[in-house]
Amino acid sequence: MDTVIQTVDLHKNFGRVRALDGLDLEVRSGEIHGFLGPNGAGKSTTLRILLGLARASSGSATVLGRNPWTDAVELHRRVASVPGDVNIWPNLTGGETIDLLSRLRGSTLDRAYKERKRHLSEIFDFDPSKRGRAYSKGNRQKVALIAALVTDAELYLFDEPTSGLDPLMEAVFTREVRRVTRENGATVLLSSHILSEVEQLADRVSIIRSGKIVDGGTLDALRHLTRTEISFAQDSVDTHALATLSQVHDLTVTDGRVKFGADSDRVHEVLPLLGNLGVKGLLVSPPSLEELFLRHYGDTVAPAAEAADDGDSHHRRHRAAAQTGA
Repeated sequence: MDTVIQTVDLHKNFGRVRALDGLDLEVRSGEIHGFLGPNGAGKSTTLRILLGLARASSGSATVLGRNPWTDAVELHRRVASVPGDVNIWPNLTGGETIDLLSRLRGSTLDRAYKERKRHLSEIFDFDPSKRGRAYSKGNRQKVALIAALVTDAELYLFDEPTSGLDPLMEAVFTREVRRVTRENGATVLLSSHILSEVEQLADRVSIIRSGKIVDGGTLDALRHLTRTEISFAQDSVDTHALATLSQVHDLTVTDGRVKFGADSDRVHEVLPLLGNLGVKGLLVSPPSLEELFLRHYGDTVAPAAEAADDGDSHHRRHRAAAQTGA
């Protein structure tokens, strides 16, 4: 199966609030797919529909070739997920919670399972013997991550998975996600508003705004939409002549350095010109996913999306409880 997740013209309304507005999403087998957008854009609503925890108002969604609403029980044995808001049973230890969630997915708690659980607890610096009420937000997040990664799933759905984790644990998560795709051939849909997280992991990216996909593709394909930053020591370079070139944008001179942007697909034209000018101290900074993100959003989020996020908070709490058993 080449397509693991597909939504076509997917809509979801909460009363008068439109959370999804014709979402078209495709995730292919074996890839890590970044699902990028600000809070309130519709990411969590999409994941709830894919998990069978919410029903679409219209349109279609398939996961592993099945309908997530009608075939949720079967799919949950093949899918592992981490919710955006993790709540766990206060009287169970972290280890007991992980075991229970694994049993609900149909896993056998054999020797191999116990070894994976021990290994994951060790690398995530997690103490599974403490009761849920004693865990911080970061440790509750670790419970959900270990419970998802300890079993071999065909598809992993992560909703803001590194929330509450420190940079060391984020690196561990990144390494483990790469492992499950490399060793098990699993598919990952990673929902996040943390640009660097998606940039490090994703093979392809879909950018969502106000409940619909506004752009998508491989990172290399998307980066041609952004500009590479080029700077060098000013010295005696004629910056006025440089500023007239069609490849050069927004040229400035600050603290003795010339800085400008160049379309990423035209950098190869600019560098020989700079070589002919004899520039010194040349620095070339590739565009980040953040630039692409800001290209679509600027400093604001659409009011409808914000309203969808607020109007959906009740459903989000129920989603988290259902996924973690709280």
